[in-house]
Amino acid sequence: MDFDTQVVIVGAGPAGLLLAGDLAESGVSCIVVERRVRDSELTRAFSVNARTLEQLDARGVADDLIATGLRNPVLQFLQIDLSRLPTRFPHVLVTPQYNTERVLRARARSHGVELREGCEVTDVRQGPDGVEAQVRNADGTSRTLRAAYLVGADGRNSTVRRSLGLPFPGRAAVRSMMLADVRLAEPPRKPPTVGAVGDAFAIIVPFGDGWFRIMAWNRRHQMPDSASVDLDEIKAIARRALGQDFGMHDPRWISRFHSDERQCPRYRDGRVFLVGDAAHVHSPAGGMGMNTSIQDSANLGWKLAAVLRGRAPDALLDTYQAERHPVGRRVIRRSGALLRGVLTTPQALCGLRDFAARTVLHFPPIAERLARAMAGIDIAYPAAVGAHPLTGKRAPDIALAGERRLYEVLRGRRFVLITPTGGSVPASMADDWGGEVEFVTSAGATGKTVLVRPDAYIAWATSDQSSEGRNNKIREALARNCGPAATDG
Repeated sequence: MDFDTQVVIVGAGPAGLLLAGDLAESGVSCIVVERRVRDSELTRAFSVNARTLEQLDARGVADDLIATGLRNPVLQFLQIDLSRLPTRFPHVLVTPQYNTERVLRARARSHGVELREGCEVTDVRQGPDGVEAQVRNADGTSRTLRAAYLVGADGRNSTVRRSLGLPFPGRAAVRSMMLADVRLAEPPRKPPTVGAVGDAFAIIVPFGDGWFRIMAWNRRHQMPDSASVDLDEIKAIARRALGQDFGMHDPRWISRFHSDERQCPRYRDGRVFLVGDAAHVHSPAGGMGMNTSIQDSANLGWKLAAVLRGRAPDALLDTYQAERHPVGRRVIRRSGALLRGVLTTPQALCGLRDFAARTVLHFPPIAERLARAMAGIDIAYPAAVGAHPLTGKRAPDIALAGERRLYEVLRGRRFVLITPTGGSVPASMADDWGGEVEFVTSAGATGKTVLVRPDAYIAWATSDQSSEGRNNKIREALARNCGPAATDG
């Protein structure tokens, strides 16, 4: 099959754009097909957690995004303190999704990604040698795009998933949730502001630019998504759940929607992959949706690049399913439990619920565990039996010799081998793997040699300090994780 590009990405949301930027930066050609034709000011996602900010830092764009929003070190409703987390980003960033998309779009375009807006994929077919996507262009004409692989980042109603006949089992999590972006005559003093009284729920989140996101739900008046909703209805719910409506006015958009809990059993089908909402959807509680989607793409991107560049076997792509499917399942469970705790507690028991939550959070181990979970830095991937305990864990942003940080070095989209202070690797090893691995030395006394994957997870580690034994283990680890040495052809 003659290819138009190596990878077609369907959907230019945060997941699709991050993936496109990663592939292009790694030398892989890709085309992004996007149905929308302009930036949208309408968005549901607005929170970026610490782990996602770390992933963006490893791409050099975290600080750009942070400049667009508000940093909140405490998750107000649960009073979870994020300020002590072991990360450069001990907070949740509140910023509309369109800001995240703009930052990632600029990065993708800077690396030469071809973005085809106003085009819609209508069908996907695959064979043993490649994938064909039928695309309807903005002018009504159609053409076929051919690629080695295709990634569906096209949301909960994914055409890619439906074309392949993949199931999307699950259930409704919450119905008739109302959203609006409004101005406030009397903004709350300590945003975000959250309230739930058993049959009514409301949250007000500032975007930092004079606009506020309102989410509201009324157990007594649940309507289909198509039912009209006006600001008066949202005001009434806010007064019930929050005690006042803060003078809401001038909405720029209002919408009613329902949220499902669904997950596709397979994130990979031959040469086609699903990321983000195309693979999993869940309740909005905890703001985990966009974060999980971005981290899906961070996991898949370096693996696709390694296979397409001949550095890894096709079997590496199966680890995307093995690593990310359990994460999606856990997010569905966590967000669902949080949602039901807020929306299904009878009004008479709301005070007891809140008291119990505050009491539990007085125990430091529990508070720390919840903070890590909400920040996404507790995510770890399975490791082989007998592997070093660090294997599969998130790599912290440690200081390196030369006044550098690990996440700055990871911007090269390569593996990073970190040796302890005073340690080194033979020059021949650096020559053999120099194009695939960055060799650095830690600035602290870690006592460990660690190989970090391009997605900032630990691929391998050893505490062996003997030069001969350690170097032999390093060679084996590099060959296993980074492909054959240059001298092997």
